[in-house]
Amino acid sequence: MTKPNYPQIPSSEITPKEAYLSRRDFIKAAGVIAGSVALAACAPQTVGSNEPRGEATPVDPTIAAKTDELGDPVNSYDDITNYNNYYEFTTVKEGVAPLAADFPTSPWDVQVYGLVNNPRTYSVDDLIKKYQPEERIYRLRCVEAWSMVIPWVGFPLWKLLKDVEPASEAKYVRLETIFNPKEMPGQKNPLYPWPYQEGLRMDEAMNDLTLLATGLYGGELPPQNGGGIRLVVPWKYGFKSIKAVIKIELVADEPATMWSTIAPDEYGFYANVNPNVDHPRWSQATERRIGEFQRRETLMYNGYGEQVGLLYAGMDWENVFR
Repeated sequence: MTKPNYPQIPSSEITPKEAYLSRRDFIKAAGVIAGSVALAACAPQTVGSNEPRGEATPVDPTIAAKTDELGDPVNSYDDITNYNNYYEFTTVKEGVAPLAADFPTSPWDVQVYGLVNNPRTYSVDDLIKKYQPEERIYRLRCVEAWSMVIPWVGFPLWKLLKDVEPASEAKYVRLETIFNPKEMPGQKNPLYPWPYQEGLRMDEAMNDLTLLATGLYGGELPPQNGGGIRLVVPWKYGFKSIKAVIKIELVADEPATMWSTIAPDEYGFYANVNPNVDHPRWSQATERRIGEFQRRETLMYNGYGEQVGLLYAGMDWENVFR
């Protein structure tokens, strides 16, 4: 497999596999350092895969000093975990965290099937053990014209797809979230076609930027951010980042997605960040970084054009909000 061109993460910023897997044991044995305690104290309670519900997962306070490849600092842990788009819980961004606080994210299984030669069901714990978790600082751009810089922990989707051996007929990847209206009150809303579904073209899914995230800020993935496991595609708008994934299916035809199904005139299948094409109800030319007051210019492909621009050579982005 040809290694895609993507921003190289310095080795100093990659979480070693052993450190990631033994993080909780180390903290419990040695005691949490003061910085971690202070940061975790202002954060919502999260559920760990090997911890009883209600015990806070410590986060790494040193990450706050890091920046993305453009030099923009990461958002605070408080920003990232308390301002969330997650319609399965509520349409109120500040209301997701309290509603998701007790949502169980462990154990968590993901079924990978469809046009593959080796269909399998994985637990998230097995995926973390099998693949080297990396820290990747990606920008998240939402179609509502706000953005964040988030230090994710996860692994490239292509590693999982390679294991299941896609058939030659597979052209797209369809992802589906859990359907659990008892725990996710937003799924009782009949206006949306639950469960949430999302899709990628195969070459998008195989790009090394495309991440299955299992954590953030050096810790686990909080329920309000998509735990147990979620998709992160940094050159697309945030509505493409399906959370709480339980199914990954390889298919021959372009799959239906949540937003292209209910509002096809506003949300296309590709959802690539493009400041030159406005959403029908607002401009995409500028954005507001959460934690800032001054607006900034939106970057084509969210700033990842060098890595993904060739995927869309020859496509018309001028007349359709994609």
